[in-house]
Amino acid sequence: MIVRVFEDKISLSRAAADQASAAVRRAILDRGCARIIAATGASQLDFLEALTSAENIDWQRVEMFHLDEYVGLPITHPASFRKYLLERLIHKVGIAKYHLLDGSGDPSEVVRRVDAALRSAPVDIAFVGIGENGHLAFNDPPADFQTENSYLIVELDEACRRQQVGEDGSQIFRKSLAELSPCQ
Repeated sequence: MIVRVFEDKISLSRAAADQASAAVRRAILDRGCARIIAATGASQLDFLEALTSAENIDWQRVEMFHLDEYVGLPITHPASFRKYLLERLIHKVGIAKYHLLDGSGDPSEVVRRVDAALRSAPVDIAFVGIGENGHLAFNDPPADFQTENSYLIVELDEACRRQQVGEDGSQIFRKSLAELSPCQ
């Protein structure tokens, strides 16, 4: 394992974006396309800003998936992860092929459809962060790491709900999270 220490989160985000953009370029060069998984959250803001500023990436050759979404949340809601990715990544760079988890749709059907697309070919790189409570895409400890499923429908426990609220202080976000479950 290589451990690198950075002065601040901006330096870390730029270094991560440099590494990520090199992986995307390499996949496009080797296979003609790149398949990525993108995370959301406050921890990803500086990284996505640096990544979307990277030069010489043919974003039209990138296929994108994302990790999680709240069940029952419309895409217009400020806490929607689909909205987040559309604004900060997809529309910004022109990704044409993306698979978003539709929080407004039937969770089982959404999971089935996106899982099938994800399993159709290998993923080149995933841009993820670990939440302050140790979760990765709402797979809170103790998560089931033996599952074969790409996506799970989970119930958020109180600690996870508090952590999510801590990432966004808006009243609308705070109120909504009390009744939502993530579809991931």
